[in-house]
Amino acid sequence: MSVHRKGSGWVVRYRDEARRNRSRSFVRKTDADRFDAEVTRRRQLGVLGTLQAGGETLDEFVIGTWAPNHAVTVAPKTRRGYANLYDHHIAPHLGSVALRELRPELIARWQAERLQAGGGPVAVAQALTLLGNILQRALEAERISTNPVRVVRRARVPRRKEIQPLAPATIERMRAASTQRDAALMSVLAYAGLRPGEALALRWGDVRERTLLVQRALSLGVEGDTKTTQHRTVRLLGPLKGDLAAWRLASGRPADQALVFPGRTGAPWSVAAYQSWRRRAFARALTAAGNVTSTPYALRHSFASLLLHEGRSVIYVARQLGHDARLTLTGYGHVIDELEDQPRIDAERAIRQARVPRDVPSQFPQTTNTPAGSGSGNTQNLSADRRSAVVEPRGIEPLTSCLQSRRSRPWPRSARPVRLRCRRHALPPPTSSIA
Repeated sequence: MSVHRKGSGWVVRYRDEARRNRSRSFVRKTDADRFDAEVTRRRQLGVLGTLQAGGETLDEFVIGTWAPNHAVTVAPKTRRGYANLYDHHIAPHLGSVALRELRPELIARWQAERLQAGGGPVAVAQALTLLGNILQRALEAERISTNPVRVVRRARVPRRKEIQPLAPATIERMRAASTQRDAALMSVLAYAGLRPGEALALRWGDVRERTLLVQRALSLGVEGDTKTTQHRTVRLLGPLKGDLAAWRLASGRPADQALVFPGRTGAPWSVAAYQSWRRRAFARALTAAGNVTSTPYALRHSFASLLLHEGRSVIYVARQLGHDARLTLTGYGHVIDELEDQPRIDAERAIRQARVPRDVPSQFPQTTNTPAGSGSGNTQNLSADRRSAVVEPRGIEPLTSCLQSRRSRPWPRSARPVRLRCRRHALPPPTSSIA
């Protein structure tokens, strides 16, 4: 080992553990002396080989080490998300940089440039987290001595919007505009709190007398474990139990091993089938409910809101939803505050009240009289307010002619009813035909 002057700088020459000649140049002699002392120290400790570590580029480490050994341990959907982040945000800018050259200043500059180029704050934050994960693996493999991402100040991420659960009345309007299968699927999402992948992997054997057993999920068209790899039982509300019973009867009473919501061929839904259902059938239901904004995943917030209205604890709600209690407090804290000192409402009662038409008595259906000359049941020329007031009686018997229109068949002259007058103009007492 030696320190030599070379031009205007200094160079340190030494031999590695394989007896190969190595050198490194420095501008100042002080830095060269420090490096020479570090070489001596590592040689004495027997870890001189780590001094040359980190010479491979980030792309080489990801392809050769990180992807084969670590990326395969995550779920396919997560792995695909990692690949999109790396290919779009990391590889074009940092992929050709050697691992030991990835300094905190370089990474902070990369973060700022991605944000200035129009990258989404959330996506850039996720890319920085992924880069930190990769470099942590490089640190564990002794490619680098420190993880530079740890000291990088992260850019501020926009605050998430507060969760706005849909009321049971809105859910019922969505179900009313859907097919029986889609209505049952929406009931499972909104009244049991299942994630879409968990609902699509549900089998009839998982539908028990009082609970639903959630032990699998569908991800990218492949059936696997749940998101948290933990199985749970979910309370089966009475209205949801009736919806599933009606759907099973309409499906021909399939076996317990069959999927509750199979695809067209009986197999699990593909990614394309789910995306098509979301863009078409689910979007039509949202429009019918009043152009509300939601997603199939967000329907599970309605189930959490129903449980909180019952006065259930945070631990109970978290266990029903299948996530951590801290996440429940973070996501539904404003709902809990709003329900403070409010009367408790039973979840099943709230759903049943939402399913009872408000404009129709529960025993006797009625219609709104149409103007004379407008024809039987004609509502096309009515205003929006009057159309909404027209209630179609269902479930008892077909409409009779006298209910369809005011202008029904005239009474025979001999059978016309007697029109009584008010008390001010009392009618004379009828004359008796008995002498």
